[in-house]
Amino acid sequence: MANAFIPYGSYWSTPFAKWQGALANLNSIRLAAAVGSKFLEDRRIPKERIDLGILGITNPQPGSFYGLPWLTGMLGLESVPGPTVQQACATSARALQMAAAEVAQGSAGCALIVCADRMSNGPIVYYPDATAPGGRGITESWTLDNFGHDPYARNAMIDTAENASARLGIGAAELNEVTLARFAQYQAALADDRAFQRRYMIEAPLSDSGFRKQTGTLAVDEGIFPTTAEGLVKLKPVKPNGTHTFGTQTHPADGNAGMIVTTREMARELSANPAIEVELLGFGQARVEKGYMPLAPVPAAQTALKQAGLSIKDVDAVKSHNPFAANDIAFARATGFPLEKMNNYGCSLIWGHPQGPTGLRSVIELIEELSLRGGGLGLFTGCAAGDSGMALVLRVSQAGRR
Repeated sequence: MANAFIPYGSYWSTPFAKWQGALANLNSIRLAAAVGSKFLEDRRIPKERIDLGILGITNPQPGSFYGLPWLTGMLGLESVPGPTVQQACATSARALQMAAAEVAQGSAGCALIVCADRMSNGPIVYYPDATAPGGRGITESWTLDNFGHDPYARNAMIDTAENASARLGIGAAELNEVTLARFAQYQAALADDRAFQRRYMIEAPLSDSGFRKQTGTLAVDEGIFPTTAEGLVKLKPVKPNGTHTFGTQTHPADGNAGMIVTTREMARELSANPAIEVELLGFGQARVEKGYMPLAPVPAAQTALKQAGLSIKDVDAVKSHNPFAANDIAFARATGFPLEKMNNYGCSLIWGHPQGPTGLRSVIELIEELSLRGGGLGLFTGCAAGDSGMALVLRVSQAGRR
């Protein structure tokens, strides 16, 4: 992926709030506009340089029909066009791929990606059908019904995790062990007064649903469950005779994240530290046998690595979107990458899953982890609805090192 770069520090994520928590009443596009405006101002990113916008959002909300043009209008980028993207959990990776392709082919010079979602208060959609008995249409709970039923595979999300566990011989004890390790890794991001998170995280303003008066801020992740070995053992499986409990899977969340993708030259101009270069090297996607979603990140990652001309042995750090603990076990077994070295500083299994922005926060944390290491190659991969997955490979370089 030639000439597609992320200016170091030109990205943000809000804290993620628990389902029906602090952000539950706020339109996520309006909230992202408020957060994004402050980000552009604080980072002194010249708005006139941005010529492409990409909005990633998966849950319909009032005004989301207008999507990206509404967002960029609120950001003071009234002439900036672009698409609104919805690819479930792969939304962030897809938005990054689209931005990188536009920059690489020269059709855009500087892209602003914003991913925003609110799993809370998901819409209830009514689909009229005059030909149905009595003219009765179909009512769908956008979030809960789709979590519970894949219309093609005819299973729930949790069923895909159980299918993967059964095929690979993964037991509850191993899932608990991984979850406990992931919780410990998240604690490292909170050390020294959240020093790691403060490298990228900005507060989300809280207000009434009309955004009339600010009532406070959300400064830290909300809804992180204290996790102990004793507590995990006490939880019962969600499915009869299953392996995954509510402790070994993620929770729905709300939040937003944003990132600039541009050319090498402009990345140096906009970087918070011009000595650090972040280059996007490759992307991959895959779809596996229906009902086995947690296995999809592996072939997606292999494709991304192949596009970048690399192998898993070249990778220094891995971040995964892991809605189920089985995801990481499956990845480690298939690739040989050490399970304990994945997801340093946190992952969606622990800090939650707002859909659209989940992957973008993971990529941001991957960049920051590599910058602390002095550079290196990073891989992000994750599953998505429909037994699919997306992945990307990036390189963080520091002056004098590669």
